[in-house]
Amino acid sequence: MTMHAGEQRSVQKENMEYLDKACHSLPADIDTNGVVRSSRDFPPAHYTFQIKNFSVLFEAEVGKCESGQFELGGYKWKLVLKTNGKKNSKSHISLYLAIENKNTLSLGWEANVNFRFFVFDQIRNMYLCIQDADGRVRRFHNLKTEWGFAQLLSHDTLNDPSNGYIVDDSCILGAEVFVIKGTGRGVCLSMIKQPQINYFTWRVDSFDARKDYYYLSNVFVVEGRKWKLKLYPRGADKATSDYGFSLSLYLQPVDDSEIVTPNRKLYAKYKLRIRDQVNSNHLEKTLEYWFSSSNVGFGAPTFTFLTDLKDPSNGYLVDDALLVECKIDVISEVKDFSG
Repeated sequence: MTMHAGEQRSVQKENMEYLDKACHSLPADIDTNGVVRSSRDFPPAHYTFQIKNFSVLFEAEVGKCESGQFELGGYKWKLVLKTNGKKNSKSHISLYLAIENKNTLSLGWEANVNFRFFVFDQIRNMYLCIQDADGRVRRFHNLKTEWGFAQLLSHDTLNDPSNGYIVDDSCILGAEVFVIKGTGRGVCLSMIKQPQINYFTWRVDSFDARKDYYYLSNVFVVEGRKWKLKLYPRGADKATSDYGFSLSLYLQPVDDSEIVTPNRKLYAKYKLRIRDQVNSNHLEKTLEYWFSSSNVGFGAPTFTFLTDLKDPSNGYLVDDALLVECKIDVISEVKDFSG
């Protein structure tokens, strides 16, 4: 089964959270360098590096050795172990994560990585987990191709038989590497005030003769978005006592509008108006709303009572014609971008 990028990121996040908890299943020790050491009882998820005849690295003063190549997050990696000699008992072994295929990557490449190292306690069947205390993300690029810990373990700690890190001259190391990749995708949200074309007038003739539950206006366009007005001559809510006594008026996006999708909303601040065709004392309501694909519209269930609408002194109905208007004052604009 193929997972989408969002699902992969979600699974990766859950895995990291789980492993973080697992790495701290026993009390953790944070040193002065900001490195935390803790224990867990299951092996590294990504890579294991076993070194046999481990003492030869010290006796021959090889200095360092490298693991094989392994691939994670679209990059090829290796582990680099440095013994730092055997003469100074207070010295440490060092372990680094290095990117292996830097010469084949595109110009200006970089990889952001959170990683942790492991040393296997072969006596207790436990893993020492070593990582940055703050979960720091390290940035790999052309000028910095390896990161790690210069003082992974002291020679004394490593060579103490009671710790179980070297048994039968064999040492087992491990790594977990989480490459943090951004999709480069996003949106730019703009709030447009007073769009250039933001006004729509709908003439509803023969108002008294209209018997349907609701009526829709023609489509009008504001900033590339399609809208309609929805008029209920005798009210939208049949369950209320006002049904049959009021007029309801709504603004709604057109169903095929590409702007309103399941994961995106569209904001509008607007005025719904019934014109007073005699005295210019218009009936107006100002509304604002975030429209989504699940919305059929938003407006005023009781825009006006029918008694007021039909009162000749109000001038709303002239020759049985109603003038309905919509003016959108603010509208959102969303543009996708990708890296």
